[in-house]
Amino acid sequence: MTETMPLLDVRDLTVEFATRRGVVKAIEHVDISVGKGETLAIVGESGSGKSVTSFAVMRILDRAGRIAQGAIQFTSIDVATASEDEMRDLRGREISMIFQNPRAALNPIRKVGRQIEDVLLEHVQAEPGNVKEKAIEILRKVRIARPEERYHAYPFELSGGMCQRIVIALALACRPQLLIADEPTTGLDVTTQKTVMELIVELTREQGMSTILITHDLGLAATYCSRVVVMEKGRVVETAKSDTIFKAPSHAYTRKLMRATPRPGVTLRDLLPEGEATPVLAPQPVDTTTPFLVVENLVKEYPRQGVTKTMAQFFKREPATDSQAFRAVDGISFSLARGSSLGLVGESGCGKSTTSMMINRLTDTTSGSIMFDGEDIAEIPAKQFAKLPLRRRIQMVFQDPTDSLNPRFTAARAIADPILRLGDLDGKDAVRARCEELARLVGLPLEFLDRFPHQLSGGQKARVGIARAIALNPELVILDEPTAALDVSVQAVVLNLLQDLKAALGMSYLFVSHDLEVVRLLCDHVIVMRNGRIVEEGATSRVLNAPEAEYTRELLSAIPHPPV
Repeated sequence: MTETMPLLDVRDLTVEFATRRGVVKAIEHVDISVGKGETLAIVGESGSGKSVTSFAVMRILDRAGRIAQGAIQFTSIDVATASEDEMRDLRGREISMIFQNPRAALNPIRKVGRQIEDVLLEHVQAEPGNVKEKAIEILRKVRIARPEERYHAYPFELSGGMCQRIVIALALACRPQLLIADEPTTGLDVTTQKTVMELIVELTREQGMSTILITHDLGLAATYCSRVVVMEKGRVVETAKSDTIFKAPSHAYTRKLMRATPRPGVTLRDLLPEGEATPVLAPQPVDTTTPFLVVENLVKEYPRQGVTKTMAQFFKREPATDSQAFRAVDGISFSLARGSSLGLVGESGCGKSTTSMMINRLTDTTSGSIMFDGEDIAEIPAKQFAKLPLRRRIQMVFQDPTDSLNPRFTAARAIADPILRLGDLDGKDAVRARCEELARLVGLPLEFLDRFPHQLSGGQKARVGIARAIALNPELVILDEPTAALDVSVQAVVLNLLQDLKAALGMSYLFVSHDLEVVRLLCDHVIVMRNGRIVEEGATSRVLNAPEAEYTRELLSAIPHPPV
């Protein structure tokens, strides 16, 4: 193959899906090429056609989808017309893919080492006598600690970052020529994200592979890719070198994505797409000087794997001893004033989500106090707290808007759920009126109230989750990565909405996130956690602009930024 001949050449590709309402064109007239050893980014928001393009290249479209026209030339093979036997041999051995959700991509009831062996044996890259040794070596290559032990682990026993490395190991097991990475770092903290991306880049460089990175993170594309393809509504709207496309984007859609990307030196209002507005809400005056949430020496311990309590400990509900327990949260203290927002940041496993679950009384503490408006709610068992009037004063917006909504509830029923359980409204008309009031407040069109979650976009589902959380006029709202799964332009609108609601309703926020740029924009103060402890805290502007702790500096340096 000559140097000028691309490894992958996609020309005039159109993919159609048969639906109940007729044929839908998911992508139209797409042209993409990838050179030998090149790393190409395909960026765009949900529904732009990024993943459908990659599925067409892999020929893994579902039964309703088909390649309507165009050519997909991989080396000397026309993927669009190749037989299924040819494609089965091609997948994994010549073209491999890292899927977006690593846990969903792994077999939950098969050990990860065995899953790697399956790939090696399927493509005749090992023999039964040496396949285990090769699988362990692959685990070592993707920097899995203690690979001999992890070989026997099931996916549920590993962290999200570890599962992502296993998926990378599966994708690279046969040393393919082309690697397609579909949102490989979504949901990972910034340091794990950096580690995973550098691992992909290093391994692909070592093996001379070409890479397609599918992402909506412009910072990742700018940092790790030489060329960028921008897709909107199933079409390619711009293709250029990374430095060119980010410094001088020619298409309005590219400029919109750039504008909505959080970065230093911008405000929340700066992120909003042109012409986009959030509901105008009048701010409510509150006393922001007196703390109404005070956490003192909060500890949460879990028994270590394989350790069981004695019968006496079990019946007395005694915590395990230090030698037996793992401390997820290790004696942290902080306070939050009314009308303020506090960011809780750190890597996966640092204890921030456990902390938020204890404050929200979804899990019990081991020791310490949580003084909420003068009352120690840590003394109230989590199961009992759910039935108390206090429950309505503390609410939560969960990370994944899809998973947190009952698929059998309409948007109106989901919003009404806390009202029906803890509210004091009588009659269907009153409840419906309150749901419509909340929908207007969060900018959700009223005609969407009777739709089910699968009929709503990610941004619309996020608005339903926010409306549900504020339905009872809570004083404290805990936000657990509420925009992690959203496109940047939708995230910009939701963040502005959250800021306006906080001011208008006098609420306080505990904002759990691994995105330090979002925390910079939304939070007054920030706490940086590591290994269950606080390593730095203070005003957000001070901590993120002039960090004192080395760990905070590491987190900030790991953030990928598009050039400005």
